[in-house]
Amino acid sequence: MRIEQIELRRIELPFVAPFETSGWREEANHSVLVRLFAQGAEGWGEAPVGIGPWYNEETSATAWVMLREILAPLILQVDLDGPEGVEAAFARVRANRMARSGIEFAAWDLFGHLRGQSLTSMLGGTRSSVDVGVSVGVQSSIEALLEVVGAYVAAGYQRVKLKIKPGWDIEPTRAIRERWPDLRLQVDANSIYTLADAAHLAQLDAFNLLLIEQPLAHDDIFDHAKLQPQLRTPICLDESIVSPEHARWALEMGACGVINIKPSRVGGLTAARQIHNMAQAAGVPVWCGGMLETGIGRAANVALASLPNFSLPGDISASERYFKRDIVTNPFRLSPDSTLSVPTEPGSGAEVDMEYLEHVTVEKIVIG
Repeated sequence: MRIEQIELRRIELPFVAPFETSGWREEANHSVLVRLFAQGAEGWGEAPVGIGPWYNEETSATAWVMLREILAPLILQVDLDGPEGVEAAFARVRANRMARSGIEFAAWDLFGHLRGQSLTSMLGGTRSSVDVGVSVGVQSSIEALLEVVGAYVAAGYQRVKLKIKPGWDIEPTRAIRERWPDLRLQVDANSIYTLADAAHLAQLDAFNLLLIEQPLAHDDIFDHAKLQPQLRTPICLDESIVSPEHARWALEMGACGVINIKPSRVGGLTAARQIHNMAQAAGVPVWCGGMLETGIGRAANVALASLPNFSLPGDISASERYFKRDIVTNPFRLSPDSTLSVPTEPGSGAEVDMEYLEHVTVEKIVIG
């Protein structure tokens, strides 16, 4: 099958509130959306890049250029037997994994519609709902933090991830743990610490955390393998796992006890499923991370999280946690048991609100 036409859109979808980590602040979703057309069907994908190169090297501007100038023209020349063929088609393209994932997600959605299969069934999902948590950014004070976390707990979230950084780590974590002794709690450092901080980070062991996410450099595996034996809390690798090969290295080195799989970070669902299978064989749990996606990217994440080794709650919160109005007509809603339902419709299940999408589109191009 040949893709007949590709539509690309840059959007600006405001968040309900700014999201702040140890290294950057996001005011809105700046994703590049991909729409593939073939054989009378269409598929949607999302490259959930930020406005700046703070999480990884990609931005909305670079992904737009890569998709428009390289990736879209390339995929129009390829015969596809299934969505897995997209990864092979882009094999000679180095990095730019989020841009590549936009087309790959759209291909999975397209083939799901053509085959009459849901994305979860195509991936091998085993759950009808997935456990989810909420990620809480750096706040202005511990009092403000407790108020924010309290609102999420009241809304039904049973797992909270706290963004930490030097000066905002031990005491905020202690305050949450003292207020909610049984809350499933984890922390995310977004690469802000060094190996010299090992003794400081070991203080977090007192708070019965699920994990500490990416404490050291964004591209490091070696020093994490040195740090893990010094902590009782499992290290979770995120930014440094950008491919199945990186996952293999981390597992063989004992650099982590958990892996966060963001499908966009590793280039798509095909690579994400490979990492899931590899970690499962090694007895290492995984969980699904999020990039503050719209309902399009969120649907792909939820389908992936239905695979059996996703045994920890994912950062794929309900749509209202991020947006007053999403660009889909069927936004994800939190169930009372802190889960999201896995769509069973053909493809990803995302139903795009074209009227509102036009409103938040800042640039559009059709190729082919």
